[in-house]
Amino acid sequence: MTGFGKSTVIKNDKTIKAEIRTLNSKNLDLTIKLPILYREKENTIRNMLSNNLLRGKVELTITIESNNDSANAQAINAPLLIHYYKEIKNASSQLNIDISDNFFPDLLRLPDVLKPVCDEPEQGDWLALEQAINETIHNVITFRQSEGQHLFADIKAREQIIRDLSGSVTPFEEQRIKNIKEKITRSLKDISEDIKIDQNRFEQEVIFYLEKLDITEEKVRLRKHLDYFNETLSSNGAEGKKLGFIVQEIGREINTIGSKANDANIQKIVVQMKDELEKIKEQLMNVL
Repeated sequence: MTGFGKSTVIKNDKTIKAEIRTLNSKNLDLTIKLPILYREKENTIRNMLSNNLLRGKVELTITIESNNDSANAQAINAPLLIHYYKEIKNASSQLNIDISDNFFPDLLRLPDVLKPVCDEPEQGDWLALEQAINETIHNVITFRQSEGQHLFADIKAREQIIRDLSGSVTPFEEQRIKNIKEKITRSLKDISEDIKIDQNRFEQEVIFYLEKLDITEEKVRLRKHLDYFNETLSSNGAEGKKLGFIVQEIGREINTIGSKANDANIQKIVVQMKDELEKIKEQLMNVL
């Protein structure tokens, strides 16, 4: 969801600049920096952003530069200035602090003391601002789409690696059965050489033990989850959260295979699958 876009629109004596930066986030988190004159349009702008960018930490900055010096003129909000002055004087008196009147220049820097001479923007100004925002949103989406193509290729490749690794477990499963039988036999002999083993019972116990360690179901579910992940990845629309849920299920199956493995070679493969899955999770943070 990282992205960047900017645009500039010149309208009469004004230059309107819009810039959007987006970062990863589970939800849509909007920050809008507007000139005071356009604060009443903030909800409209929020709707424009939320309808198009959907997800991520989005910061929109609007700057308006005037090509006409008279348009930059500001007036003093006298009632507010007097209010600030009286409040400061009263506070200093109550606190027994002696202050002079040379703090007057600081009063001019207090919120809303200075305001533009023009209190209302023209309708054409808003249309120009709207154009700048729409162009910037388009540029951000184009940026995201370009990044998305690279992400798709990388995630697809890592999904295939996990699929191949899960298939490479099979040869070690067959050897694991022999190893477990030999280990149990050695353990019995270590207790006493005189112990007579009922082969039928021994085979039953080994089968029962192996059933607890069997990973066939986990491998089948893992392949199905990978297929569903692939299908969702190739679909249209914002599927980032859904892909995240599927990845959780894939991780659950990989962890279960690891806990049942009882074999060093299978454990190594599980570690490799986990490593690839973590990289996919990192990449999914960039998917809507």
